Amino acid sequence: MKTTALRLYGKEDLRLEKFELPEIKSDEILAEVVTDSICMSSWKEAKIAADHKKVPNDIAENPIIVGHEFCGKIVKVGDKWKDKFEEGSKFAIQPNLQLPDRPDCPGYSFPYIGGDATYVVIPKEVMEQDCLLEYNGDTYFEGSLLEPLSCVIGGFNANYHLIEGTYDHKMGIKEGGNLLIMGGTGPMGLLQIDYALHGPINPKNLVVTDLSDEKIEAAAKLYSPEDAKKDGINLHYVNISNYEDQEAYLQSLVNHESYDDIFALVPVKPVITQASSLLAKDGCLNFFAGPRDKHFSAEINLYDVHYNFTHYVGTSGGNTDDMRAAIKLVEERKVNVEKVVSHLLGLNDVADTTLTLPTIPGGKKLIYTHKNMPRKSLEEIVAGDHSDPFYAGLKEVLVQNNGLWSKAAEQYVLAHAETI
Repeated sequence: MKTTALRLYGKEDLRLEKFELPEIKSDEILAEVVTDSICMSSWKEAKIAADHKKVPNDIAENPIIVGHEFCGKIVKVGDKWKDKFEEGSKFAIQPNLQLPDRPDCPGYSFPYIGGDATYVVIPKEVMEQDCLLEYNGDTYFEGSLLEPLSCVIGGFNANYHLIEGTYDHKMGIKEGGNLLIMGGTGPMGLLQIDYALHGPINPKNLVVTDLSDEKIEAAAKLYSPEDAKKDGINLHYVNISNYEDQEAYLQSLVNHESYDDIFALVPVKPVITQASSLLAKDGCLNFFAGPRDKHFSAEINLYDVHYNFTHYVGTSGGNTDDMRAAIKLVEERKVNVEKVVSHLLGLNDVADTTLTLPTIPGGKKLIYTHKNMPRKSLEEIVAGDHSDPFYAGLKEVLVQNNGLWSKAAEQYVLAHAETI
């Protein structure tokens, strides 16, 4: 089976290549990838290559396929797994394998599996770690957004608070508490907003900060304070750069209280320090952003750690249980992951998009791996006057769904977009 895949050979050295996959072994599975979405972690991986803890040192000679937020269907099942997996069924993968002896993960460490490919060989480690999961959602693109959603679920589950009168902890954000998401208008921030509004534990007050009016306005259109109010949640968006005394203003939004849960989505020292000072008694700060600097540190209030029982956690990806919870939420239509899709592209434009990801505004960049399409924002498609009949037709589909991606849009792309 031939595949077309984006492989990493070194720092910023991504190459789109066609090559023959090996015949699967009895403990492997051959699969078709239909969609992938691009994570900021892939940008970090491409920038530092073998310096990344999950990337092998010999990629110059043995390149790996990048991409880890993917969904597709099973093509051929090795004999060992025939009683568990069926050919033709949809699948999702939890790439955080948590192997006991090495950090290997799909999209970082393997030569024949990653999301930026048309076909892949799923190695035995994925099945042995119970990370190949059945997915019965209506679309492939929602399956690609399960992994980032699982990271959000894992982060919310990792926060904790004291059980009164003990040193035992209750896991999760505080029910009916004050929740602050700092730098929360990017793709992961949008998913955190969605999960805070529609997940199993909801705050009373949710405050989302950023430095861009444009990004804040875009987030507010997707998740409006008016709609949140209907669910009993006070939602505020704040361009924090507009306020001289930022801490006082943020506290004023929650009745001059502090915050029970804070998620820091930007690895910036002043942000972490400010978050520390905003924690309520028994508050929990989740350092959700992943820094590239191994020596990254910031000043925090240790007096509050001792006397006010403040807590600090960091999460890096979800686990299989988080992924299953994400699948259930998507299949039951309790979260609206389509809202975070902002760009569409084919496999041909993934290398450039990955390497320039921090400079591209908006939410998730969605890839249809079998297609040849330049990267375009959904806004650009909706606003454009297209001579190309493909984009003219896609515009009609998007307009019918208020500019959001959808099952109908996916079906249109799969039927009409140029094959790579």
